[in-house]
Amino acid sequence: MNRQLPVANPAEVRTAAVRDLRADRWAVVAVVVVNALAAAAGLIGPWLLGKIIDTIQSGEGNVLGTVDRLAFGALVFTVAQTVLAWWALKIGYRFGERTAARVRERFLQRTLALPPRVADHLPAGDLIARGSTDASLVATTLRSAVPEVLVATVHALFLVGAVLVLDLRLGVCGLVCLLGVGAAVRWYMRRARPVYLAVAATGAEVADVVASTAKGARTIELLGLDDRRWQASEAAIAESRSARLGALWLRTVLFPWSEVALGIPVVGVLLVGGALYANGLVSVGVVVTATVYLRQLVGPLDTLMIWIEQLQGAGASYARVEGLADVHGAEPAQTQHLDGERIRVSDAHYSYTGDRDVLRGIDLLVQPGERLAIVGTSGAGKSTLARLLAGLDRPHTGSVTIGGRPVAELPPDQLREHVVLITQDHHVFHDTLRDNLLIAKPSATDEELYAALTAVGADWLDELPNGLDTEIGVDIELPDASAQQLSLARVVLADPHTLILDEATSLLDPKTARRTEQSLAAVLRGRTVIAIAHRLQTAHDADRIAVMEAGELVELGTHTELVSAGRLYGKLWRTWNTEAE
Repeated sequence: MNRQLPVANPAEVRTAAVRDLRADRWAVVAVVVVNALAAAAGLIGPWLLGKIIDTIQSGEGNVLGTVDRLAFGALVFTVAQTVLAWWALKIGYRFGERTAARVRERFLQRTLALPPRVADHLPAGDLIARGSTDASLVATTLRSAVPEVLVATVHALFLVGAVLVLDLRLGVCGLVCLLGVGAAVRWYMRRARPVYLAVAATGAEVADVVASTAKGARTIELLGLDDRRWQASEAAIAESRSARLGALWLRTVLFPWSEVALGIPVVGVLLVGGALYANGLVSVGVVVTATVYLRQLVGPLDTLMIWIEQLQGAGASYARVEGLADVHGAEPAQTQHLDGERIRVSDAHYSYTGDRDVLRGIDLLVQPGERLAIVGTSGAGKSTLARLLAGLDRPHTGSVTIGGRPVAELPPDQLREHVVLITQDHHVFHDTLRDNLLIAKPSATDEELYAALTAVGADWLDELPNGLDTEIGVDIELPDASAQQLSLARVVLADPHTLILDEATSLLDPKTARRTEQSLAAVLRGRTVIAIAHRLQTAHDADRIAVMEAGELVELGTHTELVSAGRLYGKLWRTWNTEAE
């Protein structure tokens, strides 16, 4: 059954964020240093403005020349601030792109490292949402938010420090008036994380419902489940809408509150500064300079308020992306030493739901190089046993081992070297035929690619407009039968020791299927082949045949032995021969 993917807790998110910052620490240092210089240059202009006012008010000396020099200085430092701020943002954006790439690559590596038995039971929609919507939001935030937040933070700290240095009384007044902004942020932060996690989770649930409905569209139509899926979709959309309205309500409180609070420091300093000037305690220039500093503070604080809201959504997405690390098996497992290639199933029991075993007490030994056919009526447990043999699931009791090690505990790369399961399901990428094949063996030459396709009877190869460089999905559309042969060609290239075929040729017509099976048999001679035989002719050619019925292994032997015994296999063989005639 599908289970929910975990979400990283705040401590894990902080650890991941620190790791990403350390990975590009010099870029972070450069952003801070360059922006500090920009902020320092930005402080000079208002200070010179205050000097201009005091100079004009005093009327002493060459007022016009002094004012011209001060104004020119303010212009120079304003230009310097603009250039330095642009440079800091440029460094920050590049840092964000590199970090976003690391986050995406880390997520992809963890996804690909998931053992098949784990990946098959994860909610597909949630996994897709984390790899697309959540990863994109994190990437956008790293690309834009990190540099802009760093710039705004440094700028705000310099402005506050400048007011305090200029006049401690006016600085304290400004800080006290900023408490309203702090209260708004504190109120918002206490409520935002669960709300944005709910937004992301309900969005993933919508994606999961849509993905599962699209995947099972034929089954839904055949069984008349349209209304039930419609209701499931409506319920998922309603939950998503409710979660998004909750986030919207937080924003409707935060932004009006903060907008009002940001104007209070300027008003407070003007009032207090006016009283101090009236008592001869400060000059007009000092009051004007402090007022300009605090007015400039609105810009970076407003930027921080906007990004605080967006960072909550990004933080929730970051927690969901990093949460994949908490899935058991998401981190690469260690390669294990195998004592040979012998496959042994010992008293294996398996249940999909935990209520009823679909496999009971299976005992089976498959020798290296043996060709074993597994036959039985529909629902006998053949495909389930194939999944256990391939390591896609593990038995609830008993064991399935290869070379003395549990198959399901092998790391994916090592597992693919030893056991490969081929079913009627296949995937063709919208890429060249060559790249579709090189997935199995990146170092393969063109000759090896042609040989693999020839081995599986892909006679359509000569009809391709550009040979191996033909773009599948652009130049041609491969029919299901050809796509299945492409999947089989990948197996030939991967060259596993054990191949498990479960309806691997079911989409081919009987003549082509027979020819493909014969070609594969020649290519895979000397390797272990386990075939789920839906055509009894396949079982006839096997070294041994395992017969299953109602989840149990009821017969095991050669074709001749089982036909002579006259039990279940003998009856199936006679029935099949009669129908064939």
